[in-house]
Amino acid sequence: MISALCGLTLWGAVWYRSRSLSPAAMLKRLPADDAVVLYIDFGRLRAGGILQLLDGSKVGEDPEYQSFVRQTDFDYKQDLDAAMIAFTRTGKYMLLKGRFDWKSLKTYVEAGGGKCNNSFCKVLGSTPERRISFFPMQSNLMAMAVSEDDVAALRMNTVDARPDREIPDAPLWLSIPPSVVKSGQSLPAGTQMFARSLERAQAVTLALVPEGDHFAVKLDVRCANATAASALAADLTHTTGVLRELIEREHQKANPADLSGFLTSGSFRSEGVRVSGYWGITRALIDNLLGGS
Repeated sequence: MISALCGLTLWGAVWYRSRSLSPAAMLKRLPADDAVVLYIDFGRLRAGGILQLLDGSKVGEDPEYQSFVRQTDFDYKQDLDAAMIAFTRTGKYMLLKGRFDWKSLKTYVEAGGGKCNNSFCKVLGSTPERRISFFPMQSNLMAMAVSEDDVAALRMNTVDARPDREIPDAPLWLSIPPSVVKSGQSLPAGTQMFARSLERAQAVTLALVPEGDHFAVKLDVRCANATAASALAADLTHTTGVLRELIEREHQKANPADLSGFLTSGSFRSEGVRVSGYWGITRALIDNLLGGS
């Protein structure tokens, strides 16, 4: 009986470490309340040829990153399958799916003056507030945090007991809390006009989706009621028209390869308490945004 129970326990541990967590399950382990959450399915983007655009980007040229790749044999363009990141006031929390050489990672940490206790590692980053901690949640899943708290990664051992949140079926999506929309923090030029329209939204999600040989960005907004949703769709449509007029007044044309062409292509509609938006996105714009050109 005892040997059977031990075998069952071992089987359960192996099963847990081998099962793949869905994006919804990953989200339940992140401190996602009032956080910007970014999800990237590197496998799907790699298949679509988008990651190849990063070959000449500044990410690949960063000396710290190049040193990390040399010492750990890890390159996100080849070895990372998916990432979910929560940007909070206290730091960044990440769940990373991929192929990791845990022994090389431990050696890298210790060479940098950090410490590993069993499978949990922590090391100082480039600044005092950048304390990096990580551990293997599964053999192919890393929990990592960058925070003033040098054991912040342990936060992801806790699972949110609330029901799964609705998330897009897309290779790349971004969830933005109302607090960030209202503050307008670090928003690109031209997008502030749209952010003001979204200030009363309860939840905002942007998703990049493939459509044949091109891509689109889809907006999903949840409002307090149908009246607010209808007003928001009308406001976003009006803002798009105003932006077109501003560009034409300057005797310019919206350029599909930059944000002017992207933002002026938007269309919006409301249905119940939800507002949906749609922007076509050209390969030239993706090249400019991701390729560093």
